[in-house]
Amino acid sequence: MIVETLAAVAGLWGARALVHRAILYGLRAPRLPHPHAPQGAGLRPGAVQEIRIAASGGRQLFGWLVSPGRPAVSPAPAVLAMHGWGANASSMWPVVAPLHAAGFAVLLIDARCHGCSDDEDFTSMPRFAEDIATGMHWLRSRKDIAPDRLALLGHSVGAGAALLHASQQRDVCAVISLSVFAHPREMMRRFLSANHIPYPVLGWYVMRHVQRVIGTRFDDFAPLTTLARVTCPVLLVHGRDDTTVPLEDARRLQATAPRSRLLLVDGAHDLRGPLAEYSPVIVDFLRKACDASALSSAVGVR
Repeated sequence: MIVETLAAVAGLWGARALVHRAILYGLRAPRLPHPHAPQGAGLRPGAVQEIRIAASGGRQLFGWLVSPGRPAVSPAPAVLAMHGWGANASSMWPVVAPLHAAGFAVLLIDARCHGCSDDEDFTSMPRFAEDIATGMHWLRSRKDIAPDRLALLGHSVGAGAALLHASQQRDVCAVISLSVFAHPREMMRRFLSANHIPYPVLGWYVMRHVQRVIGTRFDDFAPLTTLARVTCPVLLVHGRDDTTVPLEDARRLQATAPRSRLLLVDGAHDLRGPLAEYSPVIVDFLRKACDASALSSAVGVR
């Protein structure tokens, strides 16, 4: 009887482990190759440097560093751009040209489990934020980059990770958030509904397990939570026709942080096309934030 009971328990435990692996596999981001080479970005020869950055656990992050396109005050301001879930650094190339022309250095990186960066057992918004921290540390180590004029620009999960980083660190002078969602729990529920997974019992269990694997609650890193803690200027950019993240999410976020600015654009969730029209607004926002940060540093406020 004892042997049979132990066998049954072992069977249930094995089945549970299989279910957990299936959940992580089902939620794993697709690893897409880079479709665009730097040579196709319209930048001068030598402006783009392919890099590898040492990350935690012996992993490496792949990226490109784009030098400023015109003579600028040295050291130069820089923007770290982080892609969204299932994308890679190539998806952020459309933001590079106007920043490059305005005198900003730009660091594009692949999050772990994406593009050409090393793999992990899983990734998450907090791990995206860890990769942002790694990239920021690398930028601060360079003599040609101004450590008090570093900004973040992220899309979707990458935007949520940028807000998470900025809520924890004071090394950011501005954040531009593209198409960020208000709360990961709501995004998960929309994902489960789209895949016909009922929330009662099954969907609830999936989300509970995901939080256990990540090691923290959705509430702790939700943009609705983190944005209110960010002290630097934040520009929330959202497409009026976004069906992945409702426009109401952007309005709710802006309401939690009245100092943030909301820019509505004509477009859906993928803003690569529409952003060209609004690049002067983005550049102006970053330039003012970087100038204010540099002034604060000069008078010893920061």
